[in-house]
Amino acid sequence: MLFGLDGIELGLLIVFLCLFGGILSGFPVAFAIGGSGVIAFAIIAMLDANGLLIHQAIDESSAEYAKLLAEGVRQDSISVFRYPDLPRVAEPIFPQFVDGVVTGGGWETAVDRNLSFIVNRINERVLAGASIETLLAVLMFVLMGITLERSRIADDLLTTMARVFGPLPGGLAVSVVVVGAFLAASTGIVGATVVTMGLLSLPTMLRAGYHPPLATGVIAASGTLGQIIPPSIVIVLLGTLAGDLYSTAQEERAQLVGCSDALTYLGEPAVVSVGTLFQAALLPGILLAVLYGLYAFGFAMVNPSKAPAVQVDGGKGDVVTRNEALTWFVGVPGALIGALLVAGQLGLVGSQDVSVSSFSDAGQTASLRTTVGPECQASMIELHGQDAWDAAVAEQAAIDAAGGVAEAHRMSEDEIAAARAEKVANAPLIGKGIAVSALLMALWLAVAVGVAPTADKRPMMIGGAGIAGLLLFDALFAGPLASPGTRVLIFALPLAVALWGCAKAAPLLGRNDLLRVVFPPLVLIVAVLGSILGGITNPTPAAALGAGGAIMLAAYRRLEAQGRNPRMVLYTTLAIMVMLIVGTNFDMRMGQETVLFENRLAYMVVFAAFLVAMFGILWSCWVLFADGVLTPVVRETAKVTSMVFTILIGSQLLNLVVISFGGEHYIQQFLRSFDNEFVVFLTVMGVLFILGFVLDFLEIIYIVIPIVGPVIYGGTMDPKWVTIMIAVNLQTSFLTPPFGFALFYLRGVAPPEVTTGHIYRGVIPFVLIQVLGLALLWFFPSVVTIVPNLIGH
Repeated sequence: MLFGLDGIELGLLIVFLCLFGGILSGFPVAFAIGGSGVIAFAIIAMLDANGLLIHQAIDESSAEYAKLLAEGVRQDSISVFRYPDLPRVAEPIFPQFVDGVVTGGGWETAVDRNLSFIVNRINERVLAGASIETLLAVLMFVLMGITLERSRIADDLLTTMARVFGPLPGGLAVSVVVVGAFLAASTGIVGATVVTMGLLSLPTMLRAGYHPPLATGVIAASGTLGQIIPPSIVIVLLGTLAGDLYSTAQEERAQLVGCSDALTYLGEPAVVSVGTLFQAALLPGILLAVLYGLYAFGFAMVNPSKAPAVQVDGGKGDVVTRNEALTWFVGVPGALIGALLVAGQLGLVGSQDVSVSSFSDAGQTASLRTTVGPECQASMIELHGQDAWDAAVAEQAAIDAAGGVAEAHRMSEDEIAAARAEKVANAPLIGKGIAVSALLMALWLAVAVGVAPTADKRPMMIGGAGIAGLLLFDALFAGPLASPGTRVLIFALPLAVALWGCAKAAPLLGRNDLLRVVFPPLVLIVAVLGSILGGITNPTPAAALGAGGAIMLAAYRRLEAQGRNPRMVLYTTLAIMVMLIVGTNFDMRMGQETVLFENRLAYMVVFAAFLVAMFGILWSCWVLFADGVLTPVVRETAKVTSMVFTILIGSQLLNLVVISFGGEHYIQQFLRSFDNEFVVFLTVMGVLFILGFVLDFLEIIYIVIPIVGPVIYGGTMDPKWVTIMIAVNLQTSFLTPPFGFALFYLRGVAPPEVTTGHIYRGVIPFVLIQVLGLALLWFFPSVVTIVPNLIGH
């Protein structure tokens, strides 16, 4: 063996040396990855053809190997790492048969196989595969982030947060953390966030007397929150890959233990989606932001001269006393939300949907499938426990005693009428949609009173009366059988009064700088993330909504800055709201034989709103184009998206090179040789951390994760937890000196008096905080799983 290394080990070494050489050469990374794969394959093929790459494989014809199989050891568990004393047989890594003799030089066959594989992979993952729709979200999230960044939203956010937190010790540092988290939730682009924060906040913090290491550390760390806080591009890309890897790995795992499929073995579908990962990433992202803020505040308390309190002038708004603030910002909102929750628990508020399916529900099934073979049964008992298996057996016995699982059947007219009558009798007094709308309007009015306590309260009182009338009319007149058109007529008067009060309250809210600056992007974030986290839609439509909203918000800010009337943007927003509200409450199917007048009228309203919305978005694009904003935004979006997909194609080629000579299987055998899957995961996490110094997250996701994924996603660990741990780990490596990518971004925009040493010293505490965050997630995995579990139930 050359250099005492196995042929496959040498092949892996050649691939990674070529990859690092290509990346460090200065050639564009997107093309260097594919090129390094081609060069590595050529070198490996040449060495193999000359008999220099020899793989010491296990001799499967030996008596020792047959003995292990007879003892019940699975074939996939037998490897040179777990059983190093088994007889070996030397063979080339590209074998070919010549006159019945195995020789080297079979790289031509590998080329043919790779060409067909690369075509299939590109078609599957880039052009027309199941994951392509999710990958489209990358383009629109990038467009959303770059548009918001170019709209200079960070300027106003930093100024406003500085007024709020500046008087506190370390207040400017805390402001940077808050704005970093806010930008992460609205952009998801790390480089842009670090550069923007470095340009805007670093000079201000230095002028205020902040210690340079603290200032640079908090900026670099806060900028990387976009790696983990949704809508993170990292999680979108990881999620598309993790879903496939987890599903495939669990199916293989189930079949290896004798079960027919993963659903039978696990008792639940082997599925993980990007939306679920967004839910899982929410609390860890907030946790890291809180830890950053606590460190900055604690540093300032210990070293007040290095992080002094700062008074930022220029704010406007009425003077609000402490009692007024507690009453209108805490007490009244808390009472309103509590009242809604209590009403929901009492059955006064809830869904008034009384629609009945034409088919009956199927009967209850057991928690686990019990009609399985002995091998699968033993494996399921080992996985779920004897108690869970006994409970499932008892459930199945009870079902069988009752005549078996009832099959769904078409219900008669009498059965449908009886089912509907039962739903009508049990329907709550107030619909959930009306109750939530009333709550939002009431909170709007309450905050307006708190912001301007000396203003005339009569409009708010009239609006409050309209809200009360809305609830009363729903309880008394709008029963569950009322048609959408009838509901519109019933709610018209109180809703108009309530909306009039909210319109009068809007100027009062605008007096507060914090609300004026934070509210518009906050609404966008809630609309995008809320639709995903609430399970209303998947990330792709939500990203489209975010991109359109970002364009409108940027146009609004540009028009305001130029002193022009931004009314058209408000009309567009209203049209979109009309489309969503009317479209979800009326039947928009115009192809039916009988279409009610109210539905036809609603369709015309929605169509008119659609035309207004489309014109408004196009008009917003024209405003940005005329102001010289849209062109660089589109250009930058095209560059980033092209880079992502080019790296995806190149990484597929590199992966196939590793697969062609057995490198992927060799690595997986090594990882499977450990008895403890957590040791395997720790090993992978350590490798990913080191690779994060020299590889960007795109290369790691598309090159490394497909190799190690079948192992780490093929065990008992929760795939949501595994994926979020990987994302936080990559975030940590991007912060770690001396190769952290975030540090290079910040170094590029830092003033001359800030040295590289300042940046390195400042970021080390935040790296330790990242390690602490990883440890917390390791020992308390419920931080990751609690939100998906709550939403799922």
